[in-house]
Amino acid sequence: MALDVVPVALGARSYEVRVGPGLIDRAGAEIAPLLARRRAAVVTDDAVAALHLPRLVAALEAEGITVATLSLPAGEATKGWPQFTRCVEWLLDQKIERRDIVIAFGGGVIGDLVGFAAAVLRRGVRFVQIPTTLLAQVDSSVGGKTGINTTQGKNLVGAFHQPSLVLADISVLNSLPRRDFLAGYGEVVKYGLLGDAAFFDWLEAAGPTLAIRSDDLQHAVRRSVEMKAGIVERDETEEGERALLNLGHTFCHALEKATGYSDRLLHGEGVAIGCALAFELSQRLGLCAQEAPSRVRAHLRSMGMKVDLADIPGDLPAAQDLLRLMGQDKKVVDGRLRFILARGIGSAFVAEDVPPDLVGRLLEDALARRR
Repeated sequence: MALDVVPVALGARSYEVRVGPGLIDRAGAEIAPLLARRRAAVVTDDAVAALHLPRLVAALEAEGITVATLSLPAGEATKGWPQFTRCVEWLLDQKIERRDIVIAFGGGVIGDLVGFAAAVLRRGVRFVQIPTTLLAQVDSSVGGKTGINTTQGKNLVGAFHQPSLVLADISVLNSLPRRDFLAGYGEVVKYGLLGDAAFFDWLEAAGPTLAIRSDDLQHAVRRSVEMKAGIVERDETEEGERALLNLGHTFCHALEKATGYSDRLLHGEGVAIGCALAFELSQRLGLCAQEAPSRVRAHLRSMGMKVDLADIPGDLPAAQDLLRLMGQDKKVVDGRLRFILARGIGSAFVAEDVPPDLVGRLLEDALARRR
């Protein structure tokens, strides 16, 4: 299968996202041209290390690259100050210089944390993303957003720091548990919903067999990356259009906080639920036809995904408490919540004047469906 190359045109910070099978085994040849000296540091997590790290190290060493590796615990809890500090101090102990490369080898947690570490290490060293989850391949590895979570909320400390290269090896997705694959699919669907109705049409047909059809999977990853790259090129630091990529995320981040960033709710699951709620909110505001949120929910259900608050196990806070959690989100401007709403599938926009009481009623109704 031919390799797809998606450029991210950002002037001096431009780079390529390469999408296709077998990229881990070719990582040494892909990364070597970036190196002033043949030295790299790989940061991964324990789950990815057990499955894939020996292959990556072998590929790098085959090109004469000296490799140091650090494996952090798997899971969202890693994306905080303790493991971030551990990562930075390890990189300093390895004497990583600006002419070296730090490789983030894992899902979104590793990509965000390692990217932030690279951003602050020696005031900025280069890094390469090798994302190993569908969610990371289509979203978090592209665009230069890095950061960690704090007790106050998700991704509230971080930096914009673009990678030098992204290698999205779709063959590694075969090792993902079904739940993790579907969580990543929540971000894939988001791209169709926010700006490409034809892509959503295609996903309705191709989605159920995406995990077993590598040509379709590569197309889905490439199209998602193309859409994100285009938005990032036009609005790198989220002054305007890039906010569209947060479709579903205002709801999602509040739900993640409410569930303690635990396995009760994976990020992509929260995005899917958030997208469904955003379309329901849009319909209640008279912005889109009633069939739009119904179609969104029907497709997510057909994929076997979480769609509503009723699908989240365990207790959830009351509607007003969830609303307060939203108030800590980065998308708050002058104390007002910003939502990404839609006039229809493929037609999202930023709204800053959504009445909080209407959001509260939506959440109350969603919580009532849990009973």
